[in-house]
Amino acid sequence: MDNLTNQTIQRFKSIREENHFTQSDFAKILNIKNSTADIERGKTKISGKVVSKLLQEFGVNPLWLFGESDQKRIQLHNGDVTPKVVTVDSENNENIVLVNVKAAAGYPHNVQDVDWYQQLPAFDIPLPEYRNATYRGFQVEGDSMLPVLEPKEWVIGKAINSLSELSSNALYVVVLQDSVVVKKVRKNEDSSVLTLISLNTDYLPFTIHTHQIVEVWEVNSKLSFNIDANSDTASIKQLQDAMMVLTSEVRSLKN
Repeated sequence: MDNLTNQTIQRFKSIREENHFTQSDFAKILNIKNSTADIERGKTKISGKVVSKLLQEFGVNPLWLFGESDQKRIQLHNGDVTPKVVTVDSENNENIVLVNVKAAAGYPHNVQDVDWYQQLPAFDIPLPEYRNATYRGFQVEGDSMLPVLEPKEWVIGKAINSLSELSSNALYVVVLQDSVVVKKVRKNEDSSVLTLISLNTDYLPFTIHTHQIVEVWEVNSKLSFNIDANSDTASIKQLQDAMMVLTSEVRSLKN
């Protein structure tokens, strides 16, 4: 086995390992029977279909794979993440479509289906903050964004047209090819990947390839129906009690 072939095998293997796939799981993604073990042993050559799949799924530069470039990733698109469908009311004004947790499961697969959007509830907010842009509502699933966003709350997102508009550490609804997530976004030196961060520290950050992104919505507000009218009163009462105890202790020290 020559050095170039060995390098290609090692680079192929590194893609699998950095994404934490077993040889059998990686084979399923690449449409290879059983396992990638024969490729990693040098017994089977990497086919054109596998190279194409590596590019499609992971943004792997074929020239890098075969040792002809130092650029590991390339983008298949120019970062365009504009909404695929926009709905309007009877007066031709844009609606704010609401995507609940159940609908979000099918959102990536119906992202260009106009009829599917017609089944979702939609409304308009007559405030200046919601003018001159496209907005969409998404329901928060799970507790990964606590304490800022609670499960079942709604966020309103403003459409982002290009990934170049992303701001590190802002909150976004990120529509991927197979899921919809609400996360804080962090840019990386490698522009082909983004890091998605949960506010709940029980959840670890994870990286995605930009070619996996279908749409992005910048979170600018939320709708909450879990208001505790007594929470502030209770907090003030606790503070008052603590101050009384502290005052009493100071007086006793003086005496």
